[in-house]
Amino acid sequence: MNYDQALAYINDKDKYGSRLGLSSVRMLLENLGNPHKGLKYLHVGGTNGKGSTSAYLASILEEGGYKVGLYTSPYLEKFTERIQINGMDIPEDDLGRITEIVKKAADKMVLSGIEHPTTFEIVTAIAFVYYQEENVDYVVLEVGLGGRFDSTNIIEESLSSIITTIDYDHTEVLGNTLGEIAYQKAGIIKKNGLVISYPQQEEAENVIKDVSDDFGAEFIKVNVENIVIKEETYKGSTFDFSYGDFKFEDLFIGMLGEYQIYNAATALTTILELRNRGSVNLSDSNIYDGLKKTLWKGRLEVLREEPIFLIDGAHNLQGVSHLARAVKLFKYNKLIIGMGVLKDKDYTHMIETLVPLADIVIVTEVNMPRKLKAEILGEEVLKFCENVIVEPNVGEAVKKAIIMAEKGDMILFGGSLYLIGEVRTKANLLFS
Repeated sequence: MNYDQALAYINDKDKYGSRLGLSSVRMLLENLGNPHKGLKYLHVGGTNGKGSTSAYLASILEEGGYKVGLYTSPYLEKFTERIQINGMDIPEDDLGRITEIVKKAADKMVLSGIEHPTTFEIVTAIAFVYYQEENVDYVVLEVGLGGRFDSTNIIEESLSSIITTIDYDHTEVLGNTLGEIAYQKAGIIKKNGLVISYPQQEEAENVIKDVSDDFGAEFIKVNVENIVIKEETYKGSTFDFSYGDFKFEDLFIGMLGEYQIYNAATALTTILELRNRGSVNLSDSNIYDGLKKTLWKGRLEVLREEPIFLIDGAHNLQGVSHLARAVKLFKYNKLIIGMGVLKDKDYTHMIETLVPLADIVIVTEVNMPRKLKAEILGEEVLKFCENVIVEPNVGEAVKKAIIMAEKGDMILFGGSLYLIGEVRTKANLLFS
């Protein structure tokens, strides 16, 4: 099976659908010889910040000389981004070869009368096979949806269960209250394990604590009072962080926004706890360098500086609120916002938060079935900005923004991770 054939098989969503639960992925992995067993995991769940926190963890471990698998979703520009080792995407040939192996295991299930595995189960199985083949030292494993019934939760133990900030998202699946959502996220907690939690709202934190107690797991909350922010600019942030007997001064991260400091502190707390337990061997310089070198595409990423062209994948109210605050780090004359959203998101509150900052808004459409039509989005945006341009084609929307922007202006595209991947590709082509 070549790369294109593998993608066609993986992306056949109409055939395979989506399904929460572990029985199917368990049988699929059994047919593959249980490649997930024997690997060391840092399991990362939450609503926002999972990808960034995972990237910090992987970067620090890599700086320590370890071979580190990083499994994330979704991808921005190319599918292979989802499965990485030490910052390198899985090679296309390996993806094709392993997908064929997984397909044979899935076909065996179907022949025995069992429903075909879902797309996410297939991709997760591909990642496990690849990481086993490559004999990685650690896998930073990002949850796809929820946690309790997510395919990644097939792992039996982890070095740590890391839970990033919890907010309202996927409520139709995870629940309508923070407590219900937190219960699903806390499903990744393992018996007698270690739990590192980003500071949560009280309702969510109480649930995570209760689940930790039920499993005899040690619960540690990231102490934001031990963070001293020294400088925030559009180039990055410098901060101090104290933890136990350790004090780190002048830590630098290149990812923008105050919330990224807290994501970095979550990763750092995890690393220090694992170091204290002898689970990792890392120097302080590994930590400094790992944080400094961490990159995560599509999260407050500056593609160009004159005029500023910024993209961000915030797709729920909490994420957009962080984005709105981060915009203040930049100096500009005029702000042109490009926006496209999915119709099942809380886009009305996202618009209320972000659009009033804009001088011009270009509304476009995410290239997937769940998109909100540009005309409908435009009507909502008009309530908060008089200058609205409707351009359903993403490439044309990017072109119009670049043409309209003058020296000293800023362009910002956001509203969906699925949107900014295409924006990133189109913009970089136009800039080259």
